[in-house]
Amino acid sequence: MGTDLLSQTKPIPIPTQEEDHSSHSRALLSFNTDSPSDPAAKTPPSKPNTTIIFIALILFTCIALQLPLRLLFSFTRLLRPLFQLQLRTFLTSLPNIHRLIANGTEADLGLIPVFPTLTFPNHYSIVTGLYPAYHGVINNRFVDPNTGEVFTMSSHEPKWWLGEPLWETGQSWFKGFYLFLAWNEIPVFMTLYFEDPDHQGHQVGPDDPQITEAVARIDSLIGRLIDGLEKRGVFEDVTIIMVGDHGMVGTCDKKLIFLDDLAPWIKIPADWVQYYTPMLAIRPLPSHAPSDFFAKMNEGLEPGKVENGKYLKVYLKEELPSRLHYAASGRIPPIIGLIEESFKGEQKRTKRQECGGAHGYDNAFFSMRTIFIGHGPQFARGKKVPSFENVQIYNLVTSILKLEGAPNNGSSAFPESVLLLSQ
Repeated sequence: MGTDLLSQTKPIPIPTQEEDHSSHSRALLSFNTDSPSDPAAKTPPSKPNTTIIFIALILFTCIALQLPLRLLFSFTRLLRPLFQLQLRTFLTSLPNIHRLIANGTEADLGLIPVFPTLTFPNHYSIVTGLYPAYHGVINNRFVDPNTGEVFTMSSHEPKWWLGEPLWETGQSWFKGFYLFLAWNEIPVFMTLYFEDPDHQGHQVGPDDPQITEAVARIDSLIGRLIDGLEKRGVFEDVTIIMVGDHGMVGTCDKKLIFLDDLAPWIKIPADWVQYYTPMLAIRPLPSHAPSDFFAKMNEGLEPGKVENGKYLKVYLKEELPSRLHYAASGRIPPIIGLIEESFKGEQKRTKRQECGGAHGYDNAFFSMRTIFIGHGPQFARGKKVPSFENVQIYNLVTSILKLEGAPNNGSSAFPESVLLLSQ
């Protein structure tokens, strides 16, 4: 279903959300104050040196930082009102993050990641405003069905990365924008990424003291950033946007679904499986009709036939819930399985025992939510806004920087619901 976007660099048409609204990496954009050599170049903002965007891409597991000095982890499904959720609580001191919240704007019940709730799809959705089906990075690892080439987290070739990220938007709008700065240049846009506590979360799960320690370390780094800006007298002029890419939930070996258990109904070769968990992705050979394969899998998954089979729901990709926006790309395999929160899929039974943490599940699960904090001249102090999807952030940043953004899946009206009106 939908248009194959493999050959497009800026997928159009792109469905938008136009509604009424009442590893450590760094990317830099600088404004060159010299007169543009191109007379057709657009006129820059009058004070580019006082607007800096820091986006800290940090994993926080369903964090509710509006409660002073408390770090909250949720393991409860979003099947009942959020105020009834039972939250596990770790106490830790987060004075710097709490300072940004108290004097800025926060998504009260968290930021909603795109599906799949994995790192690379969400990082690129944040900076392009596109769902993965439109920006092309549909998983952390996948195969191009046309060429057989494999995308991994070390793939940098432009052919994989569709759409227009924020740093390209800046380059195309101002002649003076570029990616690498001289030491004495003042950036107007900067991104930072912290790998913690995602690394620890996969190893020990989200409800472990190591996570609390990792978050406390990040808070201290945020404190160093704030101190540096204050010493330079620019803290109140700088816009800081702090977001996470996804949440995390605890997993254990007793919550496993084995594809080999379906052998009486359908044999699933391992080389057909592009991703096992927490989202199952299967691309049968062209000689096997996906609809027939799908029907036989569902027959084997009927209640009582295989262990934990009821916790795996298999779809033809065009029949996935439309809210997931996960069909309009030929890169997405034809058969997608949604796995119940905290369960994992594997090919066969082994004696390996493994407990830890995982993400990638349906973004409707509250445990997959993360944080949004905005602090700066255009964010109201102490304001709480409803949860929103991270594809809205692109328009938010272009609005702050007064850039004309590329087509995207967010709403052009969204910034008005979050930012203060321009004076």
